Amino acid sequence: MRQVIVDADACPRAVRAILTQLQPVYGYELVTIASFNHELSGTHHITVGNGPDEADLAVVNRTHAGDIIVTQDYGLASLVLAKGAKAISPKGLVYTNDNIDFLLAERHTQAVYRRQGRHTRGPKARTQDDDATFMAAFKRLLK
Repeated sequence: MRQVIVDADACPRAVRAILTQLQPVYGYELVTIASFNHELSGTHHITVGNGPDEADLAVVNRTHAGDIIVTQDYGLASLVLAKGAKAISPKGLVYTNDNIDFLLAERHTQAVYRRQGRHTRGPKARTQDDDATFMAAFKRLLK
């Protein structure tokens, strides 16, 4: 059975609700992984320690080819793509081998910029359009 694995440390509740809603329709195993600082429940929830990359490592270790991973982390997305899995952000951006290098380079550029004492903008507030975009992109990945 295909798994949908959620890097749940920073995954919006609305996205988890969409995944739970679609699970009986599409028949995938839904697994959430988060550090013990996050109060999550579910039949397949894995709690990990609070180390810097513990949730990411748990996601990578559980991932198989054909799984779908929900994450905001470009680095994690690149690792699961290398394992033959698919990856999508909570805003509906589908990570691919064609766009992941650019996204990682952009992340690096932003980190250098911040280390120089400059400020970058945070993410925009989540909207219902983001939920609709995520749902549509996720359904396309399932097909």
